Amino acid sequence: MSKHSAAPAAPDTSKLQLAADLTLEQALKAIAAAKAEARRQGTLMNIAVVDAGGTLKAFERMDGAFLGSVDISIRKAKTARMFNMSTKALGDISQPGQSLYGIEVTNGGLVLFGGGELLHDADGVIIGAIGVSGSSVENDMAVAQAGAAGL
Repeated sequence: MSKHSAAPAAPDTSKLQLAADLTLEQALKAIAAAKAEARRQGTLMNIAVVDAGGTLKAFERMDGAFLGSVDISIRKAKTARMFNMSTKALGDISQPGQSLYGIEVTNGGLVLFGGGELLHDADGVIIGAIGVSGSSVENDMAVAQAGAAGL
């Protein structure tokens, strides 16, 4: 092999990527949109994106964001994807007296307050979820919604 030989071709991932799954490019686009909203708010956020299977695809911790919010952001994204609804919606139906009261102790621990949103493709198919943590629930929700809208 010569020292001037061509670099190996990039692997063809077309047969490795599931049809209705989130690409890395989409995940990073959602993070960029979320981060832009966080900057607009003047907040420091942890932003996690999971794929269609609920596995972490991309994560960004803004400089200075709370360390304790890393796990919360990831769990928000996973919770939204596991139940195909925002963490706020799931939280609303899991309050004392509601039919899903106690669900937060299942699946290794769920997060049941706002900041987890589903990600959809152009056809409305769920391809993943975004979870945001680092400020008030209202700010987290706005940042997560901006990330979801950024696709």
